[in-house]
Amino acid sequence: MDLKHYGKKDAKDIRTMLLDIHDAVYEGLSGTFDSRERFAQFVDGWSGRDGWVCVIGFDEGEPVGYAYGAPFSPGGWWRGSERPVTLGPKERPFALSELMVMPRWRKTGASLKLHEALLFGRDEEAVTLFVDLSHPKVVALYESWGYEKVDESKPYDDSPAYAVMLKRLKRRSE
Repeated sequence: MDLKHYGKKDAKDIRTMLLDIHDAVYEGLSGTFDSRERFAQFVDGWSGRDGWVCVIGFDEGEPVGYAYGAPFSPGGWWRGSERPVTLGPKERPFALSELMVMPRWRKTGASLKLHEALLFGRDEEAVTLFVDLSHPKVVALYESWGYEKVDESKPYDDSPAYAVMLKRLKRRSE
């Protein structure tokens, strides 16, 4: 898999590809929360943040999947969740906002490669993400990667309930 890295300045160039991969991953699911239009709002919001980064994997020029995220602003945390006490007040978390792999690439190790490529060399002390609680196998997958569930959140009226997960990237400096 060929991994390519992108930043905030590249967001407009890769936006359609991110949305097309989303459509393939969520094909057949109904509901406005999973719609392309709603997801586009999240892509635009996250990709406009300072420090936004994205890694897209390709195989013979075809997209395999992607991972993207951005550091939270100082003191920032997920909507609908309290910042965990295990994360010190001066520690900076990186929010892994999306990790999607095309259906035919699931269970091939592609998701872990994208995850690791996105986080390689990060300055933040921890990484955090949401996982839909109706997918316990995905929660277990992230736990096998070193994440722990620290809370639950339902950030929007039409969103699913999520496990809020956290993984240390560096030892606490406090």
